[in-house]
Amino acid sequence: VQLVESGGGLVQPGGSLTLSCVASGFTFSRYDMNWFRQAPGKERELIARITKYNNSAYYPDSLRGRFAISRDNAKNTVYLQMNSLKLEDTAVYYCECDINQESFWGQGTQVTVSS
Repeated sequence: VQLVESGGGLVQPGGSLTLSCVASGFTFSRYDMNWFRQAPGKERELIARITKYNNSAYYPDSLRGRFAISRDNAKNTVYLQMNSLKLEDTAVYYCECDINQESFWGQGTQVTVSS
């Protein structure tokens, strides 16, 4: 199993970024996919989930409306569209998948929101 994130970078407050996570080594369409983030000095937190069946999405209340998760099963890719970025969105962003009760993580991609 391999998860490879990309798309991070430096963005000004109010800007947008789209992160991508390309999966390999498993049948992507059969699993829910998650995005987490970890800010400096804070615990890693779940920020978005998309289900395998009907692409239902979950977000914590604090992020609903600014972040959008999507997936393209033909490309084995999950995306995270982030809008109206704030300074506090600065973090390393990870995609994650649970397969047979084992958690698999990507290496993460840094998002820095700064003026």
